[in-house]
Amino acid sequence: MPRVKRGTVRRAARKKLAKLTKGYFLNKSRLYRFMKEAADRAGRFAYRDRRRRKRDFRRLWIIRIGAASRMHDLTYSQFMNGLKKLNIALDRKMLAELAVSDAPGFAQLAAQVKEALAIAQPPPPA
Repeated sequence: MPRVKRGTVRRAARKKLAKLTKGYFLNKSRLYRFMKEAADRAGRFAYRDRRRRKRDFRRLWIIRIGAASRMHDLTYSQFMNGLKKLNIALDRKMLAELAVSDAPGFAQLAAQVKEALAIAQPPPPA
């Protein structure tokens, strides 16, 4: 079996790892085994959290919409139901942005929703 020295290939692999782990604490940025472990772990977290970020932002938008709709005497579910009945197709990101940056516009939307819900509900029995 021929002898393999791997001089430049090994150096290139280590340089790549060193670049990935630059700035890590103590041996995680200096020693090969620890660099490899730290980079693998960081990669796993990055992969997981790219998916997690989407969930986190959706939760944030729902919280913001809920808070803004409660200021207009509506719950989040009532507000979303009213939008659906009015055939207003704004996603949660846009609604949250509207609630934060354009309060009068959101108030107008909430008024439309209230009106749609009042029409849709039958009067209470006497």
